[in-house]
Amino acid sequence: MEFPLAIRTLFTYFNSIHVISPEAEQALYGISFEIETPKNKYLHEIGQTCRTYYFVSDGLARIYYLKDGTDVTEYFAHPNDMIIRAESLFTGRPSKKAIQALENTLFIGIPASKLEDLFDTHPDLERLFRKILEASFVAYVNRMESLQFHTAEERYKQLVKDYPRLLENVSLKHIASYLGITQVSLSRIRSSIR
Repeated sequence: MEFPLAIRTLFTYFNSIHVISPEAEQALYGISFEIETPKNKYLHEIGQTCRTYYFVSDGLARIYYLKDGTDVTEYFAHPNDMIIRAESLFTGRPSKKAIQALENTLFIGIPASKLEDLFDTHPDLERLFRKILEASFVAYVNRMESLQFHTAEERYKQLVKDYPRLLENVSLKHIASYLGITQVSLSRIRSSIR
């Protein structure tokens, strides 16, 4: 069977992490769905319970929360990134964080309960998702360590190196909060390294 382009791209990404069988691909395709979310609209609002694994097929999204009325960006998701509210997905509790599209974004959703049913018949899928979650956890720890051990300027330079397109498509307010600094500090850093 010929899969739609977004699904083929997703499976290419999956197979770069752990090769899954054609039968597993077919089963996964059978439960997956696409969601087109316009720029600045929400895939998942604060207070909703997350029940789905989402992957960014095309576009850009972020996870953010409100702290004392201030919007704080926790995570940016690019194409082939998974974006979920893990604390909600794994506990069944409403999330205190939101997922917002920063561009017109195409997400691929995979319902968690249906995916878990497939794990029994397709162990390669379970291994794939374990590896994806392990990589996500390591990325989260690296981000926390970056905030603890690197200067704001070092964090900014790393962000520019890793995601140069981000600076063209995301407001400085979101970038500053992601880096854990004020917009004034970000402007100062940007002007000092030009």
